[in-house]
Amino acid sequence: MSLQIYNTLTRSVQPFTPIEPGHVRMYVCGMTVYDLCHLGHARAMVAFDVVQRWLKVSGYRVTYVRNITDIDDKIIRRAVENGETIRHLTDRMIDALHEDADALGIERPTHEPRATEYVSEMLSMIGTLQHRGLAYQGDNGDVNYAVRKFPGYGKLSGKTLDELRAGERVAVADGKEDPLDFVLWKSAKATEPDDAKWPSAYGDGRPGWHIECSAMSCKLLGAHFDIHGGGADLQFPHHENEIAQSEGATGQPFVNVWMHNGFVRVDNEKMSKSLGNFFTIRDVLRDYDAETVRFFILRAHYRSPLNYSNAHLDDARASLKRLYTALTQVEAQVPASIDWNDAHAARFRAAMDDDFGTPEAVAVLFDLASEVNRTHAPERAGLLKALGGCIGLLQDEPQHFLQTGAQLDASAIEAHIAARAQAKASRNWAEADRIRDQLLQQGIVLKDSPTGTTWEMAQ
Repeated sequence: MSLQIYNTLTRSVQPFTPIEPGHVRMYVCGMTVYDLCHLGHARAMVAFDVVQRWLKVSGYRVTYVRNITDIDDKIIRRAVENGETIRHLTDRMIDALHEDADALGIERPTHEPRATEYVSEMLSMIGTLQHRGLAYQGDNGDVNYAVRKFPGYGKLSGKTLDELRAGERVAVADGKEDPLDFVLWKSAKATEPDDAKWPSAYGDGRPGWHIECSAMSCKLLGAHFDIHGGGADLQFPHHENEIAQSEGATGQPFVNVWMHNGFVRVDNEKMSKSLGNFFTIRDVLRDYDAETVRFFILRAHYRSPLNYSNAHLDDARASLKRLYTALTQVEAQVPASIDWNDAHAARFRAAMDDDFGTPEAVAVLFDLASEVNRTHAPERAGLLKALGGCIGLLQDEPQHFLQTGAQLDASAIEAHIAARAQAKASRNWAEADRIRDQLLQQGIVLKDSPTGTTWEMAQ
């Protein structure tokens, strides 16, 4: 079976064929960098990291663009509150973003454009839209997109303009001809700092959020490219507006395949900063190792809701531990290339080719781990490690993973193990048991074997 992807635009799973043979061009909406990333952002980053990884495994060359929004109202407000420049704030948050993404095993995109570096391209696109009668400048100086003048508006959300208009509860904003019209260029306010303003033919101001992605994607990937991704909350209005802007400006189809990952939920509500029920990636990584968090995300299909709780993360840690425990049974012989005719590998490939079905792919890893436990075959352990690597798992040294999170340092634990061995040699069984129980109380499990004693974390 060839790769099949669910396309939000067509509302169906369909075979994937890139526009340019052998080369996939993909754009994913990145973060607005005014604060630390939360677990919802982690879900999107992991989901599309897996997409680009699997495309490469499938033999494609991938040009992957994930943008950074480094100018918007929240950024301006936060910089003013902090008494720092916008650039200082966004640089700090981008550094934090990279630290979090690197910890989660997210491969860096091919390009990571900052919106502020593409203002001239945005203004050029706005000028084209105005020339084509799709944009107008309001009395307040803002330049708006005239939604009703674009015939295809609503095709991504599946709603007609009248349906969207009926759901609009706000009055027409100053300068807008229709409440559905959206801002392309925001006129500068006297109260805003100078580093939030750019000169333009429309007066000083800054770009609207939606135009940023249209300009950057068209510049880096061309007017028509293969895949555009992002969270489900971006489907409308952000992605709908991107289509209107890009197709309105170029006259070409914008994107062939639209992909949207599901929400992270807490108590049946979407996790978000606006609701205040979010956990930053750093919050979670204080209690759980990064690979466990990645595994927790991948156990659910990228389009499904992901329910967050400590219980779910504990279970993910225990499950991942089972896979790593299998890899301690024998020295893995990792193949130079995966034999996709192997029964386990073929099942793994079929799962991933079916809209990046990571839950089924993970199930294959557990079946293979059971085989490793039964046979102690180095080549089966190597295949387990190689298949895990396709989705960014199981690349740690097994014993290191099993010992991650210990409160005692390794040398102290080894000293306790040596003292216990001495006690056993002296037939002081009570002291040996005391040392074992003391370590267990600190979350350290000792494992005795004919070759000696090893240790790992209890959870």
